[in-house]
Amino acid sequence: MKQKLDLTQGSITKTLLLFALPMTIGNLLQQFYNIADTLIIGQFVGANALAAVGSSYTLMTFLTSILLGLSMGSGVAISISFGKGDLEQLKQGVFLSFVMIGLTAVLLSITAFWGIDEIMGLLQVPDEIYGLMREYLLVIFAGIGGTFLYNYLSCLLRAVGNSVVPLWFLGCSAVLNIVLDLVFVLVFDWGVWGAGFATSISQWLSGIGLTLYAVVKVPEFRIGRRHMRWNRQTAQNLFHLSFITSAQQSIMNFGILMVQGRVNSFGPAVMAAFAAAVKIDSFAYMPVQDFGNAFSTFIAQNYGAGKGKRIQEGVVSAVKTSMIFGLTVSLIIWIFAKPLMMIFVNPQETAILAEGVRYLRIEGAFYCLIGLLFLLYGFFRAVERPGMSVVLTVISLGLRVVLAYSLSAIPALGVTGIWASIPIGWLIADITGVIPVMKFYKKMGGEKL
Repeated sequence: MKQKLDLTQGSITKTLLLFALPMTIGNLLQQFYNIADTLIIGQFVGANALAAVGSSYTLMTFLTSILLGLSMGSGVAISISFGKGDLEQLKQGVFLSFVMIGLTAVLLSITAFWGIDEIMGLLQVPDEIYGLMREYLLVIFAGIGGTFLYNYLSCLLRAVGNSVVPLWFLGCSAVLNIVLDLVFVLVFDWGVWGAGFATSISQWLSGIGLTLYAVVKVPEFRIGRRHMRWNRQTAQNLFHLSFITSAQQSIMNFGILMVQGRVNSFGPAVMAAFAAAVKIDSFAYMPVQDFGNAFSTFIAQNYGAGKGKRIQEGVVSAVKTSMIFGLTVSLIIWIFAKPLMMIFVNPQETAILAEGVRYLRIEGAFYCLIGLLFLLYGFFRAVERPGMSVVLTVISLGLRVVLAYSLSAIPALGVTGIWASIPIGWLIADITGVIPVMKFYKKMGGEKL
């Protein structure tokens, strides 16, 4: 597979799939950072430890989403510059975005350490797992810098058509994480602290390794002294895309965090079920999420190159591909929900298994809806309308939070109301987003935008 793909030429469906595949494999591997912790902790340490580690995943996803959103927005700006062939603007964007996101990572780390107890209070963490979760988080927070480096460089490399190299670094890091998990938890008996330490080490190594590669091997990212200066136009465009995309990612994951708080109020058994089911869920729809990100890069490069008709054709191809995949995965999850839950949960934990299966069969039946939503997010970022992605996120997550709290308060529904709220939010957001896309779509018939 080529390390770089020109997304402005060739077969659209084939190009999109070839570009998305390494991203999908890479992000599936990235899930192993927490999956490995969850599996090993759940099988060998206990249910309370599983609940602590699993709930920490939701919090870390929220914190990481701030950096990921900034990186994704910067990637779109870099991708548009790359499509235009403007390497000077591209390199100025690399410098400015690195400074901006790097400083954000430092501030985020300080805030996370300083406010850990207030954060856990907001999440309504039960007393029986409070100490375990706090111990795990303190170690995980130490890896925020490594997470920044990896996600930032991955987004930049993908912006110039290279989705393969990030996969190799992440693959090595994921294997290392699993090995260290086994050593620290099973051999050294360090419990949740050992699992967190393994993850932090792996994150830093993948981030540093990818940084060194980008500096040495990618000429587009070799900046000189003339690029290390303030350029108002470049900065405004970069900050606009980055901060709004970060807001979209943060709102999305903050909504999930609020739902996690409601889940926690139902006790450790439901928390453990949710923790395990969410890992399966993440694997199930991760490919359509990455396909949406690949679609965004495709649209951005062609938008920068002014190829409107190719964008039209790409929209049709992407929607068909995403729908087929979403329906297929939904069927698989429905059939194998219980065996998948048993990967993370001991068979004796019948209450946890039953709740996890219920979650997967309610929420997992509608992956085609979230697949379309990811395409909408990617499209609006790529055509420099990231504010619309924020609107869709507010609709999707706002409804989810409101419905999760209101429906779960009905005795006949209980926690099932939380699970049902998720696809309802996706559906309403999809309907809202498709309307402006169709209007934009009709304007793209010409070769030049």
